[in-house]
Amino acid sequence: MLDSSTWKSEHSAGLTWQNYLTAHAERTAGWKAHIAAARLTPEQGVHLASFTRRMNVLVLTGAWCGDCAVQCPMIGAIAAACPVADVRFLEQADHADLADQLRICGGTRVPTVVWCSEDFHFCSMLGDRTLARYRSIAARQLGASCPLPWATVATDEAT
Repeated sequence: MLDSSTWKSEHSAGLTWQNYLTAHAERTAGWKAHIAAARLTPEQGVHLASFTRRMNVLVLTGAWCGDCAVQCPMIGAIAAACPVADVRFLEQADHADLADQLRICGGTRVPTVVWCSEDFHFCSMLGDRTLARYRSIAARQLGASCPLPWATVATDEAT
């Protein structure tokens, strides 16, 4: 994993949520509905506001990415509700070396979120899609339940 000076340097290069949206306005215009829908519950807001330890958070993202359009607005809402979370957004295309270091299952996935301590030591990473995102995709593609073992499979899918 990268050392703390590298995390600090990458974090310094990142943009706040609003600055990221402004810098990529031509591509993030389609994110507006997702931004409007990103709301925390009052309980979540109180919980985030109670944090006392500074967190440095990096979000490797892509303004072109549909998953980023859905998930990054909630990350922006979390950042706004948590004053000790210094969340910065980095465009993957502009930080290929970092993207290469953060591969998930061999691929450079976005969004990828990295949490660092106040002195920029790596703490944790979340990549690609949240569990809520996977559940949403599964519900749309599979319906209320997974296909049954005896269900008919389309011919083009069986080979």
